[in-house]
Amino acid sequence: DYHGVVSCALGWACWRTYVARPEVETARQLAIGVLGNGLNKAKRHEAALSVREADLVMRLRIGAPERCLLLAQSNLANTYQNIGRNEDALRMRKIVYSRTLRLHGEEYVGTLVAANNCAAVLAELKRFPEAKALLR
Repeated sequence: DYHGVVSCALGWACWRTYVARPEVETARQLAIGVLGNGLNKAKRHEAALSVREADLVMRLRIGAPERCLLLAQSNLANTYQNIGRNEDALRMRKIVYSRTLRLHGEEYVGTLVAANNCAAVLAELKRFPEAKALLR
């Protein structure tokens, strides 16, 4: 896919441009996200997994805000799903859902999205009663 190849190339170019900067700089943090997105778009999911894990570890190390951690965890969950690691995806989705619920409450659109994402993994795992209960 042309767009995947281009996204991957742009991701690598972005990463190479900003990797030497300190981890606390926004440009570097965004660059690792662009690289992960590009790798996923190019269907290089195993490579994307390493990037997503490194992104989360970096954000934990620098004490990133909760919203940034939730985004990194959601991206990691997406990548787990892309490579068929649905149990790992579910574990991460549950973390994102519970933290989003705690931070913003049940009426917040991000909480609803997180619940839906969690239910989708449960459905992939054929755990339909759990998925149904979560969406009630």
